[in-house]
Amino acid sequence: MNFAFFDLETTGVSPAFDQPLQFAAILTDSDFKEIERVDMRCRLAPHIIPSPHALAVTGLRPAELIDPALPELFEFTQSLTELVSRWSPAIWTGFNSIRFDEEMLRQAFYQNLQAEVFATQFNGNTRFDIMTAVFGVWHRHRDLLEWPVDETGKVRFKLDRLAPLNGFEGHNAHDALGDVEAIIHIAQLIAQRDPALWTELLASRDKGYVKARLERLSPLELVGRFGGGPPKAITGCLCGYSSKNANQAFFFDLDAADPADLIDASDDTFVAALEAVPWAIRSLTINKAPVLLEPAATTDEHERRARLIAEAPQFRERVVQTMAARYPTKPDAEPIAVEKQIFNGFYSWADKERLKVFQGADWPQRQEIVATFDDSRLRQLGRRLVAFYAHDLLSEEEQRQYGEWLHGRWQAASRLETEWMTTKKARQAIAEMRESSNYDNLMLEEIEAFLGSFDNSGSMERKV
Repeated sequence: MNFAFFDLETTGVSPAFDQPLQFAAILTDSDFKEIERVDMRCRLAPHIIPSPHALAVTGLRPAELIDPALPELFEFTQSLTELVSRWSPAIWTGFNSIRFDEEMLRQAFYQNLQAEVFATQFNGNTRFDIMTAVFGVWHRHRDLLEWPVDETGKVRFKLDRLAPLNGFEGHNAHDALGDVEAIIHIAQLIAQRDPALWTELLASRDKGYVKARLERLSPLELVGRFGGGPPKAITGCLCGYSSKNANQAFFFDLDAADPADLIDASDDTFVAALEAVPWAIRSLTINKAPVLLEPAATTDEHERRARLIAEAPQFRERVVQTMAARYPTKPDAEPIAVEKQIFNGFYSWADKERLKVFQGADWPQRQEIVATFDDSRLRQLGRRLVAFYAHDLLSEEEQRQYGEWLHGRWQAASRLETEWMTTKKARQAIAEMRESSNYDNLMLEEIEAFLGSFDNSGSMERKV
């Protein structure tokens, strides 16, 4: 199957409250031979204030964020949806992509009313992450790569250090296309130098394969960064699935506890054992390509403990119930922002058909379609899009409400629920950056001047 290697540059680190600014990707065959490449950019959405740190890292000037030659974010997501469809089926692969880039893409699709939020996972597509594959290499075949070490002696697993140290020349770090080329280089090294390990790592992109391995209820090695520090392996076995998420599996650490001590334990003892450090139970998500390897070696004690769990279905059920009780749903919880409701159920078939029509319609038609959505999330996000990109369709009262909302978003007080960048946060970040010698003062002045365009209540005019 083809690989779709990709990377994003974004306004910040929050998938829910930031946005992509650049998407770059290279489609290759299974032997890493290039088939096609793309490099796409877009403008800043009206409600988003970019992180000054993100702009400083990427080198994007404020003027580039509002370049009228670039497409709006809505059009950008339409182009991305078409690209994913055209390149499908493929293995969508990045570096820390499953935890970050995939989440950022999914939010961009969701907030811009693309019909398929999970496009990189459906229609034969799977996903893979070279960063976690690197963790597997560190654990299983450490001399396969050279490992960058910082001034404190700690190994760093960042792409911009790892790729150059392992022979990748001319790496333009923090440019999406340069990062994509570096990702391919690292993937190719692993595949060429240890084909068997590459095959085992790559197989984890199929959640059915991961589930089948877990359900043997025999010892496996789960590799990851647990509690910071370098990657390590936990030898364990499956002990159930979350009652709230079928893709979340519970993995019992066979070194952390003896299930024989828990099978007939009191409820208090059972709960205390699961909360003790080191944790006896870890969570893994079977559709996020976990690094799950056959153990290089197991002890008789590992095998005995795994058999106890395999032969005690009531123990596994008790684990599921106990884990569910640890995080109960709060009926009186405050309403959450629409951006964070992305997983609050699937759309109805009728709404999915309306979304397809919405994408091909003009803005007056889109405004009419928004009012017909069954799902309240779609109505809210749809009204927002009409306000962003067809402001003249709003009534005077709607324009006033939109202006107040926009100004409130930009100027929001710094509270726990204010997870997005505000003018206050941005200016504070600039002040902190000025105290360091690592940033270009001219760049900081440009960003600060740009922030002035967010001070006018409801103003859509941004001038640098």
